Amino acid sequence: MKSMTPKIYLESPRMLLREMTEDDHANLKDLDSDPDVMRYLTDGAPSDDEKVNAGITRTLGYYERFPKRFGLWAAIIKESNEFAGWFLLRPDKHNLENEKDIELGYRLKRKFWRQGYATEVSKLLINKAFQELRAETVWAKTMKKNIASWGAMNKLGMAFEKDYVETEFPGGDKLGVIYRLTKDDWEKSRK
Repeated sequence: MKSMTPKIYLESPRMLLREMTEDDHANLKDLDSDPDVMRYLTDGAPSDDEKVNAGITRTLGYYERFPKRFGLWAAIIKESNEFAGWFLLRPDKHNLENEKDIELGYRLKRKFWRQGYATEVSKLLINKAFQELRAETVWAKTMKKNIASWGAMNKLGMAFEKDYVETEFPGGDKLGVIYRLTKDDWEKSRK
């Protein structure tokens, strides 16, 4: 795999987001090997090499299609330079043309849970979406039984929008929830 110097996308007080590279294969494989991290995504099964490589290829494609705007970024702890996971800010993968309705997501190593990293960085991504990228809404989804994610979405000012059936969720329980924040509600919360 070729090596390249990744570009910084965003910095929070404790974390920076940089572009992924092919060299992040081992980081992603390690992240996806934790059954607790993958519990609501694959019923705890780790991602194989093929899936990790496909994810990197897709991510690099976002950088080409949406330079310096949308994509998925490696989350790095500034103090230790450790890979902590990733964050995404992108149009719905089923409608990449609609740059006004933006999905927010993240996946962090378990050791970085409950330390405020997700909220810290997600708030900055939401601000970027509305201030710089001219989004009209930012939304996130999770499995309905993932109550911790509901709490994170609420902390970000997002409101429950609807239940839905997500065919990509594992097992027999396919019920998911979508939370959304409009630009108007975001602006009101800042006053």
